[in-house]
Amino acid sequence: MVKCKGCGITLQSTDKNLPGYTPKPDAAYCQRCFRLIHYDDLTVSMRKGIEPDSILKQISQMDGLILLVADLFDFEASMIPGLKRILPGRDMILAVTKRDLLPDTVSHEKIAHFIFRRLKEEGTQIRDLVLTSSVQNEGMDELLSLIRQYRKDRPVIVIGKANSGKSTLLNRLAGDSVLTASRYPGTTLDFNEITIDGITFIDTPGIEISQSILMETNEKDLKQILPARTVKPQIFQLKNDQSFAVGGLARVDVLGCTKATAVWYCSDALPIHRGKAENADVYWDKHYGEDLVPVPLHNQFRQYAKRKDEDKMDVVIDGLGWVCLSGDIRTVKVHVPKNVNVTFRKAMI
Repeated sequence: MVKCKGCGITLQSTDKNLPGYTPKPDAAYCQRCFRLIHYDDLTVSMRKGIEPDSILKQISQMDGLILLVADLFDFEASMIPGLKRILPGRDMILAVTKRDLLPDTVSHEKIAHFIFRRLKEEGTQIRDLVLTSSVQNEGMDELLSLIRQYRKDRPVIVIGKANSGKSTLLNRLAGDSVLTASRYPGTTLDFNEITIDGITFIDTPGIEISQSILMETNEKDLKQILPARTVKPQIFQLKNDQSFAVGGLARVDVLGCTKATAVWYCSDALPIHRGKAENADVYWDKHYGEDLVPVPLHNQFRQYAKRKDEDKMDVVIDGLGWVCLSGDIRTVKVHVPKNVNVTFRKAMI
């Protein structure tokens, strides 16, 4: 049984419509990985169908240091509920990826304080934390040092939500693009071993991000939705009730507003339309799918509502980004695709 070096799936040459297919019996990579690596061409979507419970059960039966990987920009979607119950008492290091997507003006100390506060609220305990980014391989030396300190001759089991950057992180540690990494959730399909500096790492399939905007949109739109470089905050001064439409993906209505500020953190490629809240429904119905693009796969939305009870409050939409609201605001209403999660939290920045 030969496995694909890129995604870990067992290679096969009998059915081109199934994962693991390669027309070359002696190939190192499946055709799907080959197309992703060389052409950014997604031939088979696997963002759904990898059973998360079976993955976590298998991980729970393995002895090793847990390397939990989380996406800083999409941190709420990166949290794995019940991790303390699933992996009780395990040695765990948290590697936070995509630090470079946040402005340099935000200090490491402030980010770390936010992360430890959120972990405490979720009941997740870790041995240590490393912030990493693609800029000059930031955090790689520190991460390897911590792994040597805590692994005790055991393998390192790399876990995280889909699209958190696990395979990209391992490629940076290895100094080589051995594993297939892409913007598409569900790139890693099976447990996949790689040796780095004499240490065995086990890359695992990403846990499905079932309540993310990334699961509710056409995969061709991910290039526009996912930021590729440092996000430039978009700042709006507010007076009176206002509404923001992020393409046709989400709408945030800010009500009971006298004097306030809204700062958006999302992909620069996504258009943000601002208007009066009283006209928001008419504008949305008239321009949805035309000026308001991209749009989700299904035109079915749900609403979240929250009284503003923090001086600075983030409204986080899984997979999309967030808006930080400060000042005199009574209520926030958020319209998102019906399966997408929204989190109201104390401001990260």
